[in-house]
Amino acid sequence: MAHSSKNILAAKAWPFEEAKKIIARFQDKTPAKGYVLFETGYGPSGLPHIGTFGEVVRTSMVRQAFQAMSSLPTKLITFSDDMDGLRKVPTNIPNQSMVAEHLGKPLTSIPDPFGKYESFGHHNNAMLRQFLDHFGFEYDFQSSTECYKRGLFDQALLKLLEHYDEIMAVMLPNLGQERQQTYSPFLPISPKTGKVLQVPILEFHPKKGTLVYQDEDGSKIESPVTGGHCKLQWKPDWAMRWYALEVDYEMSGKDLIPSVKLANDICKILGGKPPEGFNYELFLDQNGEKISKSKGNGLSVEEWLSYAPQESLALFMFTKPKTAKRLYFDVIPKNVDDYFVYLEKYHNQNEEEQLENPIWHIHKGNPPLDTQVPLSFSILLNLVSVCNSDDKTLLWGFISRYIPNANAQTYPALDKLLNHAVLYYRDFVQPFKNYRTPTAEEQIALKDLVSELKKLPVNADSEMIQTQIYTIGKKYTSDLRGWFQSLYEILLGQDQGPRLGSFFALYGLEETIKLIQQILNGQSLMDQTMLEMPTTVAMKGK
Repeated sequence: MAHSSKNILAAKAWPFEEAKKIIARFQDKTPAKGYVLFETGYGPSGLPHIGTFGEVVRTSMVRQAFQAMSSLPTKLITFSDDMDGLRKVPTNIPNQSMVAEHLGKPLTSIPDPFGKYESFGHHNNAMLRQFLDHFGFEYDFQSSTECYKRGLFDQALLKLLEHYDEIMAVMLPNLGQERQQTYSPFLPISPKTGKVLQVPILEFHPKKGTLVYQDEDGSKIESPVTGGHCKLQWKPDWAMRWYALEVDYEMSGKDLIPSVKLANDICKILGGKPPEGFNYELFLDQNGEKISKSKGNGLSVEEWLSYAPQESLALFMFTKPKTAKRLYFDVIPKNVDDYFVYLEKYHNQNEEEQLENPIWHIHKGNPPLDTQVPLSFSILLNLVSVCNSDDKTLLWGFISRYIPNANAQTYPALDKLLNHAVLYYRDFVQPFKNYRTPTAEEQIALKDLVSELKKLPVNADSEMIQTQIYTIGKKYTSDLRGWFQSLYEILLGQDQGPRLGSFFALYGLEETIKLIQQILNGQSLMDQTMLEMPTTVAMKGK
């Protein structure tokens, strides 16, 4: 439904800026096909991955921004290039030797190695749909094989044959000299072997709608370009699809900018209008290298969702899409905490501010009211760390003392976050903890800190505790940042951490004092295990 709000039209968040490009494209005139078409593409030779999620969620954000600004109908299609010939056997599937016998054939002509579907392509398409359905995306699925065989691309293919020389003139300068000798935008499907052939085209006949090529056995074959007898190389195929389906918006990675330009040129030759586009930056692994399915570097959707809520991943995709970002485990805690900070802010913002808030885009302008969490993910990680325990009863004991009547039933969102924190700590924090012994000067300061903490009331809030930590730091050093880092290294075994006043209030004043005294007595925290439930009175402050 269209929004008349001036705030909507003035919104600056990047999905709204993209939506404005589409509005300018149509000026509120409904396209002849009856709707504005958004598209995302998928190569089904492997399973859906985090890049697939990123492209669909970002495109969906632009679509919903457009829907908020315009009354024109919309459709999002997820297109599967399942007629591509399989070039190599994936290493993560069963029955690899069987699949190897069908190399070169379209994915939808290869038996399903999992034995569940009509073909390998159908299996991977089903995995894609399950993947997208799991996240609640609204989309229409399109199969390349079906579009080719049902004749949906026939008119476009004949048009491409008619402009064969012009399209070759666009493509050849972008190919190596050897590739130029054999290149053709058309890839015939051999009637004898069923393989997708990369062979020179000996003759082409636009009026007849046919071409002549040499099959693998040396025989010459004249074949129609329609009806699924041929498919196109991927760049001309992309352009042909834009033309045939009248795609209005499609985004792609920065690495495909040259390919987008080629596809735009070919689409115009066919008489079409290229879609509006958006080029996002690529994800980097922990070493700053581009993530790759074949390398297996980076992070998978499944891994992220083991350690954090889905919304935090959507936030990662929303934030700065034109900036290259590290996609690794260490980015998870910040995105989780940022999500809940944005969510808390959203409910106290005016409409103009809400439209710029990532929460509007993550939740389609209708965020939940009941998933606020009173403790950050970072605080939970440090609670698990200091307790050195995955016993949720023990952990909830600390939390319920800090937040009266808090438990898994009264705070289900916090309970889920605690599950994530336990798993994340086990896999990514605990193995890298490195406690250090305090220096002689630090021991003096810690003793003084203990003395001052003992003077506080047992129910001292986080601000009172933070003030004492700050005061002791100022007393012994001018480098307050170094003072807090020292506390993190000595107490938590890491070089950074939460706001200590808040954490000590959660952990408990008595337990905090005991913890510092253990260190002063020369006891190692590496093997510490908390065995007792906290017994001091509930803390009221945060």
